[in-house]
Amino acid sequence: TGCEKEPSSYMWIYILLGNMLRGIGETPITPLGISYLDDFAKEEDVPVYVACLHTIAMLGPMFGFLLGSLCAKLYVDIGFVDLGSITITPQDSRWVGAWWLGFLIAGVTNFIAAVPFCFLPKSLKKPEKSNDDKTSFDCSPVIMPCISQNRLIYPFLSDFYTSLKKVLSNRMYFTLLCCSLLQFSSFIGFLTYKPKYMEQQYGQSTSKSNFLIGLTSLPPVGIGIFLGGLIMKKYKMSIIGATKFAFTMSFLAYVIALLHFFVGCENHVVAGMTVSYE
Repeated sequence: TGCEKEPSSYMWIYILLGNMLRGIGETPITPLGISYLDDFAKEEDVPVYVACLHTIAMLGPMFGFLLGSLCAKLYVDIGFVDLGSITITPQDSRWVGAWWLGFLIAGVTNFIAAVPFCFLPKSLKKPEKSNDDKTSFDCSPVIMPCISQNRLIYPFLSDFYTSLKKVLSNRMYFTLLCCSLLQFSSFIGFLTYKPKYMEQQYGQSTSKSNFLIGLTSLPPVGIGIFLGGLIMKKYKMSIIGATKFAFTMSFLAYVIALLHFFVGCENHVVAGMTVSYE
């Protein structure tokens, strides 16, 4: 009778709150970090610095997959049960790895990495060749006009709506936004389902699937971002030149990605799904 009771747990709330706090802490790095580099670096050096920032951001998931591969080899209740009594192996479909261990390791690492930010100066001396002549927007009123201009909440919402309307009415920016939305949607799907695809189609364990993805898929992306920044610096590309360069590389990437349609395995023989029970 006790086994008929449906299991219930509220642990998912802690996971939700943890990811929410993580997102709040990580989000300012991209808009404010790039703006920080753009304001206090020479114009010809900005592409390299931004490329380094995004390259390191891509190395993070790579190490995350490698860490996940290591944790998946450990039993989920490590430290709470006698591992000698476990009779199944990571190759068994009933095996559950220590998925929670990665959160602890990554959390401690993030906390340690955040400490140096407390010692950064509030402002830096701008280079001799400032970026005043560049066509750009002042991001500070757009990001936080309520704080920077010490206004009340209603003017803040009014200014935010005006700034948002002005940004979205920019055709080039809106096109870039739509393109980025499509790229990230496909990339997230790729990262989410490729481990399971490798497990089902190629008979790999969860640990080995994460290891292979972290070692083969993400480093080329980071290298590509870094090389793109170097190329932009070397040839001192303008906005139009950078747009043509991005279009060419994206088009080649999409053409090569079509080869994925020719890669795969036959479906597994599963009674009741791919073949009859008889």
